[in-house]
Amino acid sequence: MSGLPSMVHGDGIKKSVQVKFKGYDHNLGAEEGSLWDMENLSGDSAPVLAPRKPRYLLRTLEKPNGLYAGESLCWADGGSFYVDGEQKGAVEDSRKQFCALGDYLILLPDKAYYNKRTGEFGSLEAQWSGGVRFEDGVFAGESAKGNSIVSTGEAFPFSVNEAVTISGCGEERNNKTAVIREVSEDGKTLRFYENSFQVWSGEAALKREVPDMDFLCENENRLWGCKGSTIYASYLGNPFIWTNFDTVSTACFAADVGSAGDFTGCCSYLGYPVFFKEDQIYKVYGSKPSNFQVMGSASLGVEKGSGRSLAVAGERLFYLSRSGVVSYAGGVPQVISQALGQQRFRNAVGGSDGTKYYVSLEDSLGASHLFAFDTRIGQWYREDGVRALEFGWGGELYLLASDGGLWLAGDPRSIPEGAVQETLQSAAEFGDFIEGSPGKKGLSKLLLRAELEAGASLRVLVRYDGGPWRQAGQLQAEKKRSFLLPLIPRRCDHYRIRLEGTGGWRLFSLTREFYLGTEL
Repeated sequence: MSGLPSMVHGDGIKKSVQVKFKGYDHNLGAEEGSLWDMENLSGDSAPVLAPRKPRYLLRTLEKPNGLYAGESLCWADGGSFYVDGEQKGAVEDSRKQFCALGDYLILLPDKAYYNKRTGEFGSLEAQWSGGVRFEDGVFAGESAKGNSIVSTGEAFPFSVNEAVTISGCGEERNNKTAVIREVSEDGKTLRFYENSFQVWSGEAALKREVPDMDFLCENENRLWGCKGSTIYASYLGNPFIWTNFDTVSTACFAADVGSAGDFTGCCSYLGYPVFFKEDQIYKVYGSKPSNFQVMGSASLGVEKGSGRSLAVAGERLFYLSRSGVVSYAGGVPQVISQALGQQRFRNAVGGSDGTKYYVSLEDSLGASHLFAFDTRIGQWYREDGVRALEFGWGGELYLLASDGGLWLAGDPRSIPEGAVQETLQSAAEFGDFIEGSPGKKGLSKLLLRAELEAGASLRVLVRYDGGPWRQAGQLQAEKKRSFLLPLIPRRCDHYRIRLEGTGGWRLFSLTREFYLGTEL
């Protein structure tokens, strides 16, 4: 009769057993039985198939603007800056770049700082205006001409070695940038090198300036930043000083690389500050300003908008380039995201727990995808559609989501009191099974050897030739065992299997019993 399956003879039944489950492979030519799609799976138990560890919600921010994890957990919520839940200062309502140097945590674009030891919050820049006298004074205990600025009002908010920009003087030759060499005990007299100024009195303005920077990192006790095509380095160990270019080893540094395009990111890697454009990578070699050398190479740099994707995992640096996610070990970047398919991604945000690289990617339709690349086994796993604004690592992995959720992620060592565990939903969709034959075939049985935690469930679905998903069975148990799922054989060219889980489960093997027919 037309449309009915052919009679199945005993010797025509075949079995295929899969005991090794690989990661995500969203390619049309993927290996048979590979995972075409997934949600919230992990390689922690590989080659056993299992979901990731659950996340824990710590709090929800009203308007998330940034996250930093270190000795304390710091974040920006709207126009406020918090440390471990306590507000420490007011900031602009904008996305933040955080970077630590010693006791200081720096916030851009505000050019603000937080002293983690004293709790002080303030601005890296400082300005003063009022009545002044430019006069002769002393330097190193000796008389000196034209070297002192004396305040006729309040004390100056400046320190030794800071470069201050002087403006507004009636004596034009005194309008300049100069480095403070000494400060009097009362703070009302600044001393410079001899013959720095013309004697004069009146109103003037003094300012300690910090350059505008888009990206910031710490390397060898200096802050390094960039904007446009210019690289900046702070004074050694001092985040307040950026314009002291003395010929000493502790002085500041600035250089313009001159190539086309703007910098798209920077980080410290293998002991060097590394700066990226979309098609260039620059390293700064040397130990002091007199021997700093900026060396560039034409390589896959960071894609514009993905400066936050830089993170080190498994001793390698990962980031999103225009050709996909790459792995960089100091030489030529290697694209590693072939398994993610032909989709083009942008606006990446990355993080790491030391062995896994986590990256939140936006596809061409604006949808978000959170992936994890496990460096131990070299495989990708898709978690979910959470849009990460920032990752932080302070002994634990933290994730700040675009909806304001501040999550404890990864594999937490300890769970804070009051944290709310998510209800974990997971799924695994295998690619097309054709059983090595271009002809028709029929799937008659599925045998799954699985282990489910208390309260967990696993739903098994099958689809034939791209048709609707049909439930083959639902598993529930609290120990490792085999589940036999008999099916009504359906003749098809190819079929797919999908698992949908709630809670914790592990799949040790998947056996398919099928028969092969002709191409008709």
